[in-house]
Amino acid sequence: METDSVSSSTRRQWNHLNKVLSRTGPFVQAGFDVTAGLTVLQEAKILVVGAGGLGCEMLKDLAMMGFVDIHVIDCDTIEISNLNRQFLFRTKDVGRSKAVVAAEFINKRVAGCNVTAHFCKIEDKDPEFYYQFNVIVSGLDAIGPRRWLNTMLFGLLQPSSEMNPAEMINIIPLVDGGTEGFKGNLRVIIPSHADYPCVECMLDLYPPQITYPLCTLTHRPRLPEHCIEYVKLIQWNRDNPFGEVELDGDDPTHLQWVYERAMERATEFGIESVTYRLTQGVVKHIIPAVASTNATIAAACCTEVFKLMTAAAPFLNNYLVLNNSDGIYTYTYAAERKRDCKICGTLPIPLKISSKKLSLNDLIDQLVSDYQMAKENISIRTIMKNGSDQTLYMASLAEQTSLNLTKTLPQLMIDDGQLIVVIDNHLMKKFVINYV
Repeated sequence: METDSVSSSTRRQWNHLNKVLSRTGPFVQAGFDVTAGLTVLQEAKILVVGAGGLGCEMLKDLAMMGFVDIHVIDCDTIEISNLNRQFLFRTKDVGRSKAVVAAEFINKRVAGCNVTAHFCKIEDKDPEFYYQFNVIVSGLDAIGPRRWLNTMLFGLLQPSSEMNPAEMINIIPLVDGGTEGFKGNLRVIIPSHADYPCVECMLDLYPPQITYPLCTLTHRPRLPEHCIEYVKLIQWNRDNPFGEVELDGDDPTHLQWVYERAMERATEFGIESVTYRLTQGVVKHIIPAVASTNATIAAACCTEVFKLMTAAAPFLNNYLVLNNSDGIYTYTYAAERKRDCKICGTLPIPLKISSKKLSLNDLIDQLVSDYQMAKENISIRTIMKNGSDQTLYMASLAEQTSLNLTKTLPQLMIDDGQLIVVIDNHLMKKFVINYV
């Protein structure tokens, strides 16, 4: 009879992994527990962000690696064009949620694995949702959502104590993969770790989006992409086909309208090859995907998740590049954190104040709006010129400090260039006040 949480059948199924986890060696890291074995995988809770080309591969790899509690979040539905590389989907699934179908497939195929689907945008979930996971692995196809997720994870950090505010808890690592045709990359982000920069620090490493001169779009289109961009940037806002709403690349009715108008413009200038698929790619900035690149990057991502959860080997430090364009070439290097990064940097952030009549309450509202702080948890103190500090407001002592909320910053002795420290339960930041 089994005496622990891992059954004999499970041991046989994951025997190759059990050999790695039940033996020590020269590469194990601090925290490696030779007695834990497969239990560490059984108890881990992993979130996969995106159920597209990378996400399908990640779900398959994690399930086959022994993880049993996996969540997947994606707001897209399945299209015919997905089927050539997103292998968890079939023709009958077209129009259904990617997250739901992917979860159903893995749950049916891998015994003991429980994948929970979330059919929504990542922005629809609150901090408590992300707080429950041990590691988050991302296969997103745009920079914007990556930046949002990065900010969310750094927002979850909390000082371990008032006596030691620099030491953080609630650290959830992010393993972020991306592909472009035959090229791919992977980065490991560990919030609060000095050797691991965040997404904001590495924005320069993302390829720039293709742009076209406005004069070309308006007067001399030569490519089918020019016609689509013209409709997207100019004609949509001019004609307001669905009222004054933003163009939604995930809305089939919006895409169909753009496609038809782009066809009309292409015919006018004698341009061929405007297709619905190309229209979708231009509107959503989609770069053609290659299944082998997705598989390679996803495997590398899941290996990092395995190492982060088990400490069986050193983590990636901290950026990997794959290039399959000319042969197969990969290398890693340690990207550096930017000291002035507004998310993870150690230097104070310049905070521009438009008026000296701004009250402390107005300042808090600005911080809540610009830095996703929680007003009900916030506390502010200022560092005086003599090095001493003065508490201006503390949510937990609202009764004693609320009188300061209506006072202007000069009344609170906050001068131009003054350093203030802002702490809430999710973020600690230093700001330098600059009156403009």
